[in-house]
Amino acid sequence: MHSTREEVDLRLQIATRTTGAEGVAVLELRDPTGEDLPMWEPGAHIDLALGTDLVRQYSLCGDPAQRDVWRIAVLREPDGRGGSQHVHETLDPGATVDVRGPRNHFSLRPSLRYVFLAGGIGITPILPMVAAAEAAGADWQLHYGGRSRKSMAFLGELEAKTGNRVSLHPQDEVGLLDLSGILGTPRPDTLVYVCGPEPLLKAVEQQCEGWPDGSLHLERFSPKEFDAPVRADSFDVELAASGLTLTIPPHRSILRVAEEAGVPVVYSCEEGTCGTCETKVLSGQVDHRDSLLNPDEQAANDAIFICVSRAACSRLVIDL
Repeated sequence: MHSTREEVDLRLQIATRTTGAEGVAVLELRDPTGEDLPMWEPGAHIDLALGTDLVRQYSLCGDPAQRDVWRIAVLREPDGRGGSQHVHETLDPGATVDVRGPRNHFSLRPSLRYVFLAGGIGITPILPMVAAAEAAGADWQLHYGGRSRKSMAFLGELEAKTGNRVSLHPQDEVGLLDLSGILGTPRPDTLVYVCGPEPLLKAVEQQCEGWPDGSLHLERFSPKEFDAPVRADSFDVELAASGLTLTIPPHRSILRVAEEAGVPVVYSCEEGTCGTCETKVLSGQVDHRDSLLNPDEQAANDAIFICVSRAACSRLVIDL
């Protein structure tokens, strides 16, 4: 299981709103009563409930030591599904929003060296990672790409970093990130962290195929594409904590069938990207169809995201 802290439901107030870059709103959220917010670690994100069936995830990009405020940055996506539009049009200072979290499936592991890569708004989870790596005395470098400088958020903060550890790659000036130059030589003492659009993630995955297992860590904004499920027919799922056994037909999720059976289920994205519905596996083999677990974590077969993943066997037992 990935998330190490208990999630909480909060109603927070927008304390400040600034422009981080072209089309990017930077929001600071506070508890209206002045209470400290829950602790979090680099890589964590929170859910914002923006309306009926409109829940979106945003990475925390501030300072984990600053307990009175959470900072997020939201890119306005006119062709998106409505979440970023809602944030940009309604969440002004003084407004309140329901929040759940924090949740972390992209945690920073200890290492002597790091290579961080960010594309566009993917800089948000990377920012606190860079600060943590620096505080730990690790050797690190950041390569940050975007369409243009005016579209790249937090440039001022990054340019204040000492030395030449931060490399900016505005596409209109220097083209795409030179991944073969950055990642061409595998390094056994180095971890690679990347967040950004899917083409960047796929390219980094290909470039890191020769790196040691466990070197690459990435976070996706949208779900991966998958082939057909391992099983084309129905399978049974025993919900050990509920004392129920359910039959999951093709084209129905474990989550939805369990919910219809009256089992309380906490979920958010239903795409296998947010991690809310992570459930412990007690026995059976999982057909992993999420965009969170790496190959080693999938092989452990101890967790399933029931919104998208299925059984690779006739009967699966989970802790639900």
